Amino acid sequence: MPVYTVHAPPAEGTDVRGTTDQFVFVRDGFSFWAFVFGPLWLLYQRLWLAFAGYMVLSIVLEVAMTLLRAGGGTRLAVMAVIAVLMGLEAASLRRWTLSRRKWRQLGIVLADDREAAERRFFDRWAVTRGVDFDPLAVDRGAPPPTRNGSGQPFSPPPPRSDIVGLFPQPGMRR
Repeated sequence: MPVYTVHAPPAEGTDVRGTTDQFVFVRDGFSFWAFVFGPLWLLYQRLWLAFAGYMVLSIVLEVAMTLLRAGGGTRLAVMAVIAVLMGLEAASLRRWTLSRRKWRQLGIVLADDREAAERRFFDRWAVTRGVDFDPLAVDRGAPPPTRNGSGQPFSPPPPRSDIVGLFPQPGMRR
Protein backbone atom coordinates (compact mmCIF):
# COMPACT_ATOMS: atom_id res chain seq x y z
CA MET A 1 0.00 0.00 0.00
CA PRO A 2 1.46 3.39 -0.95
CA VAL A 3 2.64 5.82 1.71
CA TYR A 4 1.83 9.54 1.45
CA THR A 5 3.40 12.36 3.42
CA VAL A 6 1.23 15.41 4.11
CA HIS A 7 2.77 18.88 3.94
CA ALA A 8 1.27 22.23 4.94
CA PRO A 9 2.38 25.60 3.56
CA PRO A 10 4.09 28.08 5.85
CA ALA A 11 1.27 29.72 7.76
CA GLU A 12 1.12 33.11 9.41
CA GLY A 13 1.10 32.11 13.06
CA THR A 14 0.51 28.55 14.22
CA ASP A 15 -2.96 27.91 12.78
CA VAL A 16 -2.88 25.77 9.64
CA ARG A 17 -6.64 25.15 9.54
CA GLY A 18 -7.26 27.96 7.04
CA THR A 19 -4.85 26.49 4.49
CA THR A 20 -6.22 22.95 4.23
CA ASP A 21 -6.95 23.36 0.51
CA GLN A 22 -3.24 23.95 -0.08
CA PHE A 23 -1.98 20.78 1.63
CA VAL A 24 0.30 18.67 -0.56
CA PHE A 25 0.23 14.88 -0.50
CA VAL A 26 3.51 13.39 -1.74
CA ARG A 27 3.39 9.73 -2.70
CA ASP A 28 6.45 7.75 -1.70
CA GLY A 29 7.76 5.23 -4.19
CA PHE A 30 8.95 4.95 -7.77
CA SER A 31 7.81 7.72 -10.10
CA PHE A 32 7.41 6.48 -13.67
CA TRP A 33 7.09 9.98 -15.14
CA ALA A 34 10.27 11.16 -13.39
CA PHE A 35 12.01 8.08 -14.78
CA VAL A 36 10.87 8.67 -18.37
CA PHE A 37 10.92 12.49 -18.52
CA GLY A 38 13.47 13.38 -15.80
CA PRO A 39 14.34 17.02 -16.60
CA LEU A 40 10.86 17.86 -17.85
CA TRP A 41 9.32 16.33 -14.72
CA LEU A 42 11.63 18.44 -12.56
CA LEU A 43 10.58 21.59 -14.40
CA TYR A 44 6.89 20.66 -14.20
CA GLN A 45 7.18 20.12 -10.43
CA ARG A 46 9.10 23.42 -10.12
CA LEU A 47 12.11 21.76 -8.53
CA TRP A 48 14.62 24.34 -9.77
CA LEU A 49 17.66 23.37 -7.69
CA ALA A 50 17.14 19.69 -8.41
CA PHE A 51 16.89 20.52 -12.13
CA ALA A 52 20.13 22.52 -11.96
CA GLY A 53 21.83 19.63 -10.17
CA TYR A 54 20.52 17.16 -12.75
CA MET A 55 21.85 19.29 -15.61
CA VAL A 56 25.26 19.76 -13.96
CA LEU A 57 25.53 16.02 -13.27
CA SER A 58 24.52 15.16 -16.85
CA ILE A 59 27.03 17.59 -18.35
CA VAL A 60 29.86 16.41 -16.07
CA LEU A 61 29.13 12.78 -16.90
CA GLU A 62 29.00 13.51 -20.64
CA VAL A 63 32.34 15.37 -20.49
CA ALA A 64 33.91 12.57 -18.45
CA MET A 65 32.67 9.91 -20.86
CA THR A 66 33.93 11.94 -23.82
CA LEU A 67 37.38 12.26 -22.22
CA LEU A 68 37.39 8.54 -21.48
CA ARG A 69 36.24 7.80 -25.06
CA ALA A 70 33.32 5.73 -23.80
CA GLY A 71 31.17 4.00 -26.39
CA GLY A 72 27.49 4.54 -27.08
CA GLY A 73 26.45 1.55 -24.98
CA THR A 74 28.30 2.87 -21.95
CA ARG A 75 26.74 6.31 -22.36
CA LEU A 76 23.29 4.75 -22.62
CA ALA A 77 23.88 2.60 -19.52
CA VAL A 78 25.08 5.58 -17.45
CA MET A 79 22.10 7.71 -18.46
CA ALA A 80 19.75 4.78 -17.76
CA VAL A 81 21.17 4.52 -14.24
CA ILE A 82 20.63 8.26 -13.77
CA ALA A 83 17.03 7.88 -15.01
CA VAL A 84 16.36 5.00 -12.59
CA LEU A 85 17.80 7.05 -9.71
CA MET A 86 15.57 9.96 -10.73
CA GLY A 87 12.52 7.69 -10.64
CA LEU A 88 13.47 6.29 -7.23
CA GLU A 89 14.29 9.64 -5.60
CA ALA A 90 11.57 11.83 -7.15
CA ALA A 91 9.42 11.90 -4.00
CA SER A 92 12.44 12.66 -1.82
CA LEU A 93 13.32 15.59 -4.09
CA ARG A 94 9.79 16.96 -3.73
CA ARG A 95 9.86 16.61 0.06
CA TRP A 96 13.31 18.23 0.20
CA THR A 97 12.10 21.18 -1.88
CA LEU A 98 9.00 21.60 0.28
CA SER A 99 11.09 21.60 3.46
CA ARG A 100 13.46 24.17 1.93
CA ARG A 101 10.43 26.38 1.27
CA LYS A 102 9.49 26.08 4.99
CA TRP A 103 6.53 23.74 4.41
CA ARG A 104 5.80 21.57 7.45
CA GLN A 105 5.18 17.86 7.39
CA LEU A 106 1.94 17.16 9.24
CA GLY A 107 1.67 13.43 8.97
CA ILE A 108 2.03 10.16 7.12
CA VAL A 109 -0.91 8.29 5.59
CA LEU A 110 -1.23 4.81 4.10
CA ALA A 111 -3.80 4.64 1.30
CA ASP A 112 -4.43 3.12 -2.12
CA ASP A 113 -4.61 6.45 -3.96
CA ARG A 114 -4.37 10.17 -3.30
CA GLU A 115 -8.10 10.64 -2.77
CA ALA A 116 -8.20 7.90 -0.13
CA ALA A 117 -5.10 9.40 1.50
CA GLU A 118 -6.81 12.79 1.73
CA ARG A 119 -9.94 11.21 3.19
CA ARG A 120 -7.99 9.26 5.82
CA PHE A 121 -5.84 12.21 6.79
CA PHE A 122 -8.71 14.67 7.16
CA ASP A 123 -10.85 12.13 9.04
CA ARG A 124 -8.04 11.65 11.55
CA TRP A 125 -7.30 15.38 11.60
CA ALA A 126 -10.96 16.25 12.30
CA VAL A 127 -10.96 13.96 15.35
CA THR A 128 -7.71 15.33 16.79
CA ARG A 129 -8.61 18.94 15.98
CA GLY A 130 -11.42 18.95 18.53
CA VAL A 131 -8.99 18.07 21.32
CA ASP A 132 -6.80 21.14 20.77
CA PHE A 133 -4.22 18.92 19.16
CA ASP A 134 -1.62 20.84 17.21
CA PRO A 135 0.65 18.51 15.20
CA LEU A 136 3.14 21.32 14.80
CA ALA A 137 3.58 21.67 18.56
CA VAL A 138 4.96 18.16 18.99
CA ASP A 139 8.62 18.36 19.93
CA ARG A 140 10.22 15.80 17.63
CA GLY A 141 13.71 16.95 18.57
CA ALA A 142 13.47 16.18 22.27
CA PRO A 143 15.76 13.55 23.80
CA PRO A 144 14.24 10.15 24.48
CA PRO A 145 12.66 9.55 27.89
CA THR A 146 14.76 7.98 30.62
CA ARG A 147 13.84 5.03 32.82
CA ASN A 148 14.29 6.70 36.18
CA GLY A 149 12.36 9.90 35.51
CA SER A 150 9.32 10.71 37.58
CA GLY A 151 6.05 9.60 36.02
CA GLN A 152 7.67 7.34 33.42
CA PRO A 153 5.70 4.17 32.66
CA PHE A 154 8.83 2.07 32.08
CA SER A 155 9.61 -1.11 33.97
CA PRO A 156 12.88 -1.28 35.89
CA PRO A 157 15.80 -2.91 34.08
CA PRO A 158 16.48 -6.61 34.80
CA PRO A 159 18.91 -7.35 37.66
CA ARG A 160 22.55 -7.47 36.63
CA SER A 161 24.08 -10.93 36.48
CA ASP A 162 27.50 -12.36 35.69
CA ILE A 163 25.93 -15.11 33.61
CA VAL A 164 26.39 -14.91 29.86
CA GLY A 165 24.90 -17.65 27.74
CA LEU A 166 22.63 -20.57 28.50
CA PHE A 167 24.12 -21.89 31.76
CA PRO A 168 22.21 -21.17 35.01
CA GLN A 169 25.31 -20.57 37.20
CA PRO A 170 28.87 -19.60 36.40
CA GLY A 171 31.28 -22.55 36.34
CA MET A 172 28.53 -25.21 36.38
CA ARG A 173 28.95 -28.42 34.37
CA ARG A 174 27.04 -29.01 31.18
